Amino acid sequence: MRTQAFAEALAEAEKIITGAPHIASEQDLAEGYDYLAGSIQASLRLAWAYQRDFPYFVASTGPYTKMGLDNPDTLYFHAYLRDDAEYVISGRRGTTADLSFQVLKGDYSPVEVPDSLSAFDDRAIEIAADGTFELRFGPAAPARNYFRLGAGSSMLLVREVYSDWAAERRGTIAIRRADRAGCAPPVTTDPGAPAKRYAVAGKILLSRLRTFLAFPEWFYLKEPVNTMTPPRPTPGGLATQFSSAGHYDLGEDQAMIVTVPAAGRQVAPYQGIQLGSMWYVSLDYINHQTSLTADQARIDPDGRMRFVISERDPGVANWLECTGHRRGYVQIRWQRLTRDLTTADGPQVAVVPHADLPGLLPYYEHARVSPAEWRARIAARQAAVAERMLG
Repeated sequence: MRTQAFAEALAEAEKIITGAPHIASEQDLAEGYDYLAGSIQASLRLAWAYQRDFPYFVASTGPYTKMGLDNPDTLYFHAYLRDDAEYVISGRRGTTADLSFQVLKGDYSPVEVPDSLSAFDDRAIEIAADGTFELRFGPAAPARNYFRLGAGSSMLLVREVYSDWAAERRGTIAIRRADRAGCAPPVTTDPGAPAKRYAVAGKILLSRLRTFLAFPEWFYLKEPVNTMTPPRPTPGGLATQFSSAGHYDLGEDQAMIVTVPAAGRQVAPYQGIQLGSMWYVSLDYINHQTSLTADQARIDPDGRMRFVISERDPGVANWLECTGHRRGYVQIRWQRLTRDLTTADGPQVAVVPHADLPGLLPYYEHARVSPAEWRARIAARQAAVAERMLG
């Protein structure tokens, strides 16, 4: 059976899901099986996309193939590389808040984060007046729009990040190996090739599940519950990105108020907050408001954003819905920064009785929304994600 290795990996993957230490309810287990389904889809696609001589960009994650506390505001793409070959990346810059590139050595594993050999955003490249660009990655010395691939380079990650989902438009991007233009890969005649692909898919699946269940132990769960860290460079070598992370545990009658200065586009063209489940993936960000950017959030007259994390509806614009998740992760990201952030730029956190919110939010009347306004906010999210996925 050429699928035997994958079938065995799938059985082991189910054991990883059912044995996850955070499972405390049927909802947790059901979400685990949904997470497994998305991981299976992604692993098969990635195994068949492993082309270093004839590469193309693959969506690394999406609404139905989530992993690694995926940012709802980001389109993730990756392609595989050889460190001794030259690659041409061409495209057209969209109007999104950020576009960044990162070259990795190795891959994510349950014991380590891959080395980031280089990382930069599109401020480091020359873009034509019509928005088009062409970059080269290879072993030669760096030059204009040419970036050297360090020893062991294996993957190029591209992130395109929205701040205003309704107004911003994604760009385009493509990759090719420079000396393979007009050529074609050899026709596969090896009868064992499918079995090898299925075996690779199984390894990807198990590594993916084990790695991203271990991640929170590294970066979140060692912090006190219901707190958030000061802003710090995001682990993994991302250029010009800081983040503040935490995990929450809230009762039905409790709420967490997260107060953070609005950095402004001159400091951080992208600033966003999101919630994640204990599976270390984003919550439903299409049909519920479980994330907000600075453009989507309501900024108080004092220049701060006050987010309310709770299960019950507080009737305010900046409510982040727990959607039945008593426990979860919360993260704020700042991207395309023009300066390093300090503790003063970071969040302040308070857990309060839900009933006391009107008296604890200093601009409560300014923050309120009607049920009709709330439905309009959700409808806008649904429409924007649908357009983004088809773009």
